Amino acid sequence: MKALFSTMLLAGVLADASATTVRVHYPAGAEGIRIRADKGAPTWQKGVPATSAGAVNIWTYSWPDELGEIAMKPTLGEEKVAIGGAYRIAAGATADIYPFFGAPFGKVTIVKDVASPQLGNKRNLRIYLPPSYAENPAKRYPVLYMHDGQNLFDAKTAAYGVEWRIDETVNQSIALGKMDEVIVVGIDNTPDRIPEYTPCCDPQYGGGKLDRYERFVVDTVKPLVDKTYRTLPGKDNTAIMGSSLGGLASVLIAQHHPDLFAKAGSVSGSFWWNGRMAIDKLPPLRQPLAFYLDAGTRDDGLDDTIKMRDALLAKGYRENADLLFYKAEGGRHNEASWAARVDKPLAWFFPWGSTKQ
Repeated sequence: MKALFSTMLLAGVLADASATTVRVHYPAGAEGIRIRADKGAPTWQKGVPATSAGAVNIWTYSWPDELGEIAMKPTLGEEKVAIGGAYRIAAGATADIYPFFGAPFGKVTIVKDVASPQLGNKRNLRIYLPPSYAENPAKRYPVLYMHDGQNLFDAKTAAYGVEWRIDETVNQSIALGKMDEVIVVGIDNTPDRIPEYTPCCDPQYGGGKLDRYERFVVDTVKPLVDKTYRTLPGKDNTAIMGSSLGGLASVLIAQHHPDLFAKAGSVSGSFWWNGRMAIDKLPPLRQPLAFYLDAGTRDDGLDDTIKMRDALLAKGYRENADLLFYKAEGGRHNEASWAARVDKPLAWFFPWGSTKQ
């Protein structure tokens, strides 16, 4: 019930100025869709029926626009309330929403042995499909690409026996109305992890295969995901994120492809690499990207991450607008620390009610 009152403004399309309208896309069948709201005939305790005249699986309800902004949630039948937060609809707007009513648990599937012609190797993709994926076939989803896929969802496959708990965190954040549903694509690492995640060349560790790994992500993985799953493939709905060297790789890949990615997350990013080259060689102009940067306070490269934040601010990025920095008190350079704070970039990248179909 707490999630019922968690609200985000839902961007709508201006409609007839005499009405504020919601269109609920859901295969409700004989149960039908009812509307609960804070104004008009519906209340939060008792809904009123939406209509489906002339449309298959689209249920419509309108309020007089003089009532102002509306907060609402659909129900399936009389009592089954949609999972997640409430939707806020601006007066005079029409909003399309794609709810679900089942258990708020996504599913992780594994696509085995995806070949990389760019690198001459293969690896698994671990793909989290959100709770409504099977329930509401009309819905499409933003996508978050992440590195070190073995460490994201399952402690048994994680390098040090501790996972990020990405699926549990996304499930909970959706249920509480903190973030929209997303598809998460975990790209497994290989024995060539250091070279694949880095540009050339650190005097101690070498590296230098990032350009080929980047082409693998952009030319092989993303087209495969967009072809296979119901994604929203545009840049505004596409993000990339990783930790340590994966955080460095995420920032650089996004900078090279601002036409494909709108958001990049670096969790404990290794900005020390090769004499801080990522800091010193930023693109000369601010790009249409949003960056999340964080680091812990215990041996986690905090000073370098602060330098990266400051370099981005100097290029014109605006804190809390297209740049979010978080200092994790007591945080270390490990999966347990990353799992404890990964809800922050997830909710910032994909806030509840922000996705446009």
